[in-house]
Formats: sequence, structure tokens, C-alpha cells
Amino acid sequence: MGELENIFKKHKDWVDIVQTFGCNRETAEDLVQEMYIKIQLKINEGLDISFGDDDINHIYVFKTLRSLFLDLKRKEKNIYLESEDLLEDVESDFSLNNFDKVYDQVKEELNKMYWYDKKIFELIDNGKSIAKLSRETNISYYSLYNTYRKVIEKLKQNLY
Repeated sequence: MGELENIFKKHKDWVDIVQTFGCNRETAEDLVQEMYIKIQLKINEGLDISFGDDDINHIYVFKTLRSLFLDLKRKEKNIYLESEDLLEDVESDFSLNNFDKVYDQVKEELNKMYWYDKKIFELIDNGKSIAKLSRETNISYYSLYNTYRKVIEKLKQNLY
């Protein structure tokens, strides 16, 4: 029998363990399913989590579950729920004309800046990686990053 099948035999135990972390039943089930996927990927890469002849390494499974739980909590800290009233206000304020006006203001502010600052901002803002740009131009990563950040700050100051 495969390692994943041995892990699955204790499905209820894994869900109970995740619930002790402070999750509800549904979230615990989701995290256990993610654990199965993560462990299967590791097994495919050659990880052996067997412990003896027909047992599994419970500590590895526990640490995987705990890691997934902590990742979930970190993500929840960055998620903010806004009221529907606020979202309706934003939608009603948005119009294509307003977007064009703001875009024109940004272009105008960029044209006032030094050509180097404008070019670095445009390259990075269009998706160019700072690290890749640094390698291609032999300009220090920190110099490029600071220039990009400086332009963003100038735009914020001048537009808001």
C-alpha cells in the first residue's frame, strides 16, 4: 500500500488535529486536502515519509498541517472585507472619463520628470523585473528600485 493511502487512513485524526489549531470543520477539511496534495508532490519528488514497514512519519504530517495553517493565518491578516455600501460608492464614482483624466494627469507628471526617472518607471511599471533590468543594464538593483520608488512617491504627492 502506498504512503498516501496510509496517511489517508487517519483522515479523521488529521481533521481533528487541525481543528485543535482553531479552525472550523470545513476549513480543517480543506487544509487536510491541501496537505494530501503537498505530500503527494513531495513523494513524486522522491521524499520517503514511511516510518517502519507499514507506518508513516506522523511528525512530518503534523508539521505540514501546521505550516499550511500558519500560511492561512498570514493570508487572512492581509484580507480586508469592505462593506457593500462602500463598494457601491466606488462603482458609482468610477467612470471611463474619470480614468482618462487621471491617466492624462499621470502622463503629464511623468513628462515633467527627469528622462532617466521616467524611463525606469515606465520599464518597471510595464512588467519588467527590476532584477532582470539590473542584469541587462549593469545598473545596481537598489539604484533602480530607489528610482522607481521615488517616482511613485512624486506621483502620489503631485496627484493626491
